[in-house]
Amino acid sequence: MKTILRALVAGAASFAVAFAPAALAQQKSVKIGFITTLSGPPAIIGKHMKDSVELALDHLGNKMGGLPVEVVFGDDQFKPEVGVQLAEEMLKKNQVDFVSGIIWSNVMMAVAPVVTDSGHIMVGTNAGASPLAGSQCNELYFSTSWNNDQSPEALGKFLQDKGVNDLYILAPNYQAGKDMVAGLKRYYKGRIVDEVYTKFQQQDYQAEITQLRAKNPKAVFVFYPGGMGIQFVKQYVQAGLRDQIPLYSVFTVDETSLPALKEAAIGQYEARFWSPDLNVPASRKYVADFEKKYGYTPSYYGAQSYDGIMLIDSAVRATKGNLKDTKALVAAMRKANYDSIRGPFKFNNNQHPIQDFYLLQAVKADNKDGAAMKIIAKAFEKHQDAYHQECKMKW
Repeated sequence: MKTILRALVAGAASFAVAFAPAALAQQKSVKIGFITTLSGPPAIIGKHMKDSVELALDHLGNKMGGLPVEVVFGDDQFKPEVGVQLAEEMLKKNQVDFVSGIIWSNVMMAVAPVVTDSGHIMVGTNAGASPLAGSQCNELYFSTSWNNDQSPEALGKFLQDKGVNDLYILAPNYQAGKDMVAGLKRYYKGRIVDEVYTKFQQQDYQAEITQLRAKNPKAVFVFYPGGMGIQFVKQYVQAGLRDQIPLYSVFTVDETSLPALKEAAIGQYEARFWSPDLNVPASRKYVADFEKKYGYTPSYYGAQSYDGIMLIDSAVRATKGNLKDTKALVAAMRKANYDSIRGPFKFNNNQHPIQDFYLLQAVKADNKDGAAMKIIAKAFEKHQDAYHQECKMKW
């Protein structure tokens, strides 16, 4: 009997040793699929986002709730169909637990339903498509950025409060351009001298600037993201208008375009929810460590992507790594129980932030060439997007 018992014990020990590596190999990790644009001219935005995700992982020690973290990055190439393909591959092949990222609203509108219909949580870190804040809100969709027209709403309110009574408007002729102007008009009630829509991706604005000069408005509002904004601002300055007619904009002058604009940006006004000089502990740490690691100044694209990772971490920690309990993960995310780069905030019923917005101005950068954005006023406090009332979620 003793011989048999010793054999059983030895066999059990051998089985345990043989099984241990397999058990460890099956140890659960947190997998996140992060979709952004990493090719073509918009790749600079994607770089800010990707670098910020990696910095967030550094700050977390590459763990969430005690579990190792793996991020799978994907390049949507600025195309909705590619974004959908990436999301499906991440969900099926990579078996990700969460999907995050996305710059463009049209890509998000295609990708979000793929993720949420699969029963997974989507955390948007830039795109601010209005339907997802309103009628198409979903308990599995969270945003750590804003809705498209909130920044122009903030600028409209500032211009209204300042008493600017003659405003000239320019924007590219596509849906986002019209959305931005609609947001501005929601709060700005002064006289609009003219409302001009230019070709998408237009690079030469000499004719428009000549027409603008002839109308002699008190101020100008533009929405020209990316290369359009770089060209417009440079040509506006070259025309000698910077010191004559103040230029206000949204999504035009930021940390992705300042390296190209340099001194041409000085004096320019912008509205947004975050700036590298925001005096919030989590933001100061993020900016300092980002600049130390990467050697350049982060943008809001990066800041809100960093926040997205921290939001996911807060849910994983709260559920003690139980990634199968989606209901508990959603409940934890709704609490926004983490140190945000924007400071303390609450999610609205549509799971978009209720947050402050600021007016910024480009000033000469300290100890280096070019310009930097500085907060000069608060335009909104605890601002809610215009679409949350269309969202039927109650919690």
